[in-house]
Amino acid sequence: MNTRINIILIALLAIAMPSFGQAKLPKLMVVPSDVWCNEHHCMDTVDIMGIKEMIPNYKKALQENRDLMAVISKINTLMAERGFPLQDLSQTIKSIERLNQENSVMRTKTSGAGLAESPVDRLRRTARADIILEVDWGVNVNGPKRSITYNLRGLDAYSNKQVAGAEGTGAPSFSAEVPVLIEEAVQDHMDSFTSLLRQHFDDLLAKGREVVIELQIPDNGQELDFETEYDGKELGELITEWMANNTVEHRFNKSDATENYLLFDQVRIPLYHTNGMAMDAEGFARELRKYLKGAPRNISTKVVNRGLGRCLLIVGEK
Repeated sequence: MNTRINIILIALLAIAMPSFGQAKLPKLMVVPSDVWCNEHHCMDTVDIMGIKEMIPNYKKALQENRDLMAVISKINTLMAERGFPLQDLSQTIKSIERLNQENSVMRTKTSGAGLAESPVDRLRRTARADIILEVDWGVNVNGPKRSITYNLRGLDAYSNKQVAGAEGTGAPSFSAEVPVLIEEAVQDHMDSFTSLLRQHFDDLLAKGREVVIELQIPDNGQELDFETEYDGKELGELITEWMANNTVEHRFNKSDATENYLLFDQVRIPLYHTNGMAMDAEGFARELRKYLKGAPRNISTKVVNRGLGRCLLIVGEK
């Protein structure tokens, strides 16, 4: 009798408490690779804080290459069939334009210090995708037959680390449609590819999302620095303790520390706020900002967004 009751209880718990992998799946967004964009002349040169960078122009790529839209649509379909929610690249670009989010420079009110967020970072932040699927392909022609050589990478949108991959060449086919060739080439690898994505997301749910948090004292003549003491502890020490208390399983690394600069990387933050909204580096940094503003510190800070997975706090001015 007791054994039967235990079995029933275990079954009820299994229904009421799904595993992390069953609770949520990562949101995905498919984009063409930088190599593909460069080969198709869809790269722009932008100035990011005085540094010239080549970044992909996704809008131009979508407008000028019919195959790209079809390939993205096909991969979207293959992933949706496996239960993964998707963010559409073209609709995300339209959202950015519609909401007038093209202002890339953010400045402090006092010193006028400015930092820029790249258009690619803005696109990822607007999409709120957990994983970027970067696709690259080329068409091989052998007489009447054609095949696809492809490379599909799953990149963590916050850390930019590769978490899944599939590559190869599909069997030769008489089909002339690139999306059909893509489907024929990748379908045998999709189950293992999505399995790796699930494993990565389960790891994020258990151990937190990985971001980078920087803190900088501005050169404005103030006496405040990270060696300033409050109740017998230096400010840098207090910030380190706050990190230990607010990261998932106390996971973070302080990779650089001077009297004017702190760098925390491999900072594991929760995936979601208590209200269910996704948390990024900026949201986590704003929690730290609230702590610095509280007594007895009463320190003003400026939060500067550097993308989904990186944020800077300018400490001592706003």
